[in-house]
Amino acid sequence: MIVVAAVSSIILLQFQWFGDAASTQRGPIDTLFDVMIVLSCVVFAIVIVMFTYAIWKFRVKPGDEGDGKPIHGNTKLEIAWTVIPTVIVLFGAGYSWVVLDDIEAKSSDSMRLDVTAQQFEWSFGYPEKMIGTGASATEVTTHVLHVPVDRQLDVHLTALDVLHSFWVPEWGIKRDAVPARDPAAEGVDNTFVVTPDEEGTYSLICTELCGTGHSTMRATVVVESQEEFDQWLNEQAASQTPPAASGSGTSAG
Repeated sequence: MIVVAAVSSIILLQFQWFGDAASTQRGPIDTLFDVMIVLSCVVFAIVIVMFTYAIWKFRVKPGDEGDGKPIHGNTKLEIAWTVIPTVIVLFGAGYSWVVLDDIEAKSSDSMRLDVTAQQFEWSFGYPEKMIGTGASATEVTTHVLHVPVDRQLDVHLTALDVLHSFWVPEWGIKRDAVPARDPAAEGVDNTFVVTPDEEGTYSLICTELCGTGHSTMRATVVVESQEEFDQWLNEQAASQTPPAASGSGTSAG
């Protein structure tokens, strides 16, 4: 059993199942996944070894046409195969809780990002960069996601029509976007935090079947330095600023 568990674990741990990591949250998530792989390999080894032993030990002998011996159960065995999975599941649940609590810790300087999903596109709002003043102020809205590297994002999700799902594989976070008008949305946690830590260009993918154009529902994600992000955001703010009203005339008294 030990050999089977060790060999299968070593083989499966060689793969990067979710591709390259590009956020601080991916590390704990990947470690949790590796631990669950090892535990699964242990369970697999126990089952496959016992299964193989049972086939060999209790196989029908040549010429034996009699009925099998009646079996009334084995209390110790039944206790064992109940307790062992229970312990594994409780350990996995506890460890997952710790990881979830760690990756959901919110920073005091996180940047709010509003993400809206609809068939079949994404749009992104930046409430911190306001255009204009007073009642005319509006947020910058784009269809290409730009974010600064090494800054935590406080992401708020919503959907305008059907259920969608936000997933940047390199970030390791996947979260459903539930329509606000859906009664099921009440009480749904539609926020999460993530801290991109590698500059580059990535893809945002919808992972909930949302209609005939589901496979095309992607968006470009650009992770850049804070200076480059600020420059881009200023350019977006300038381009989206409503044109100033023509100068008002003054009448001479």
